[in-house]
Amino acid sequence: MTVAENETEWSAPPPEIVVRQATAQDVAAIAALHADSWRRHYRGAFSDAYLDGDIVRDRQVVWTERLTAPAADQLTVVADRSGDVVGFVHLILDADPEWGALLDNLHVSHRLQRAGIGRHLLSEAARHLTLSRPADSRLYLWVLTQNTAALAFYAACGGTTVETTLNGPFPDGGWAHCHRVAWPDAAALAARVARIA
Repeated sequence: MTVAENETEWSAPPPEIVVRQATAQDVAAIAALHADSWRRHYRGAFSDAYLDGDIVRDRQVVWTERLTAPAADQLTVVADRSGDVVGFVHLILDADPEWGALLDNLHVSHRLQRAGIGRHLLSEAARHLTLSRPADSRLYLWVLTQNTAALAFYAACGGTTVETTLNGPFPDGGWAHCHRVAWPDAAALAARVARIA
């Protein structure tokens, strides 16, 4: 899928969306959004028993750890719509010596997908990486093979699939095939996303 094919489908984020750094007060909202996204998109890769279980609590543990004492090499940003978290992105700097920073999570509320929020969050992560690591702003993420919508989105944003491998174990103990999608330069990524906004 090319950028041109997607330009007419994507729009700018709604004007009421505010992008801000996440705080500990966002744990519950981020965990709920994260769990909902996994239930919608990870079925078949994660076990039904796990997805149908109390994954909100599982995600609350993760996000409590990340946001109550944030690591210096990590950043979590949320898209806030009138006080409601409708998207978030989590970045881990220097995660891999070959591929650079890891975009560990990017999720947008199901009802607001294709509203430009994901691009806005991706651009914010790229901007932060460029400012934090101006000499080396490589960025990558992992996408489940079955998540074709996410793969198309990242490809339209200039990401290149550089490898496919069996990854895991995931929180449910399982393994699944994933694609590593990479960008060699976060500044170029931010500029590309700005052009299709």
